[in-house]
Amino acid sequence: MPDWKLPFKLYIDACGEGLGAALHQTQIINDKPVEGQIGFTSRQIKPPEARCGASQMECLCLVWPLEKLHYFLDGTVFEVITDFNAVKSLLNMKAPNRHMLRWKIAIQEYRGNMTIVHKSGNIHKNADGH
Repeated sequence: MPDWKLPFKLYIDACGEGLGAALHQTQIINDKPVEGQIGFTSRQIKPPEARCGASQMECLCLVWPLEKLHYFLDGTVFEVITDFNAVKSLLNMKAPNRHMLRWKIAIQEYRGNMTIVHKSGNIHKNADGH
């Protein structure tokens, strides 16, 4: 059960076949911090998305779970953990293409509450399916 006063962690990852996201939260249990799972979501890549490059796929993998998990994330502080640096650059992109521009606009409502953190693929396995 989530504690709405505590921050969440959203682990995201994309691959050639699908998108995955894992929502976690660290709570204090018996005086120790314990990171527990709140929810998971995944989906297959749609045929038009299969033509996207890696940067677009990873950015889609940020936008899609924000929409799916809006109930949990709206108005809360959370950290997005990704293994792809392009996700961080989406927020500051100067001349995005039409897809990236639409996604950049979609994530604006979360911008003040969301921090994007890069972790290497070896460490970041929650949404990766490994």
